[in-house]
Amino acid sequence: MLREASVGDVAVMRAVERAAGEPFRGLGMDAVADDEPPPVAVLREFVDDGRAWVVERDGEVVAYLVAAVVDGCGHVEQASVHPDHAGHRYGAALVEHLASWSRERGHPALTLTTFRDVPWNGPYYARCGFRTLDDDELGPGLRAIRADEAARRLDRWPRVAMRRDLSPRT
Repeated sequence: MLREASVGDVAVMRAVERAAGEPFRGLGMDAVADDEPPPVAVLREFVDDGRAWVVERDGEVVAYLVAAVVDGCGHVEQASVHPDHAGHRYGAALVEHLASWSRERGHPALTLTTFRDVPWNGPYYARCGFRTLDDDELGPGLRAIRADEAARRLDRWPRVAMRRDLSPRT
């Protein structure tokens, strides 16, 4: 069941994030696996603003997505699926929910930044309809996000910004 996140979900969202980071170790990306999830206060802001959703299975939160608006587009700030529940299309369901949320607000597209070559990152989002943006296609918000990622040394592994255009509801 996909639903809006509540304040009571925040601790579990952080646990899902930690678990979702573990598979990065198998790619030699221990620094990503060791990265702390967003702080409670940050996740609470997303929840309080109605920009956080979770997927529950058998009463347990197994995936979540938090969204921002960047350069006038719905932006996947963070999406994580517990690895024990991967392969059930929970991430895709969350992205589709964000697409609907964004359409309702008149956003022309979804954006995100991600690791280009990690199978459950760049290639996954390409299968979800996202395309990689060239540097000259980045708006000021995406440029700022990419600069922050570079400052945090996430560019040790190739990263990209991606976009999925949204068609209006007919």
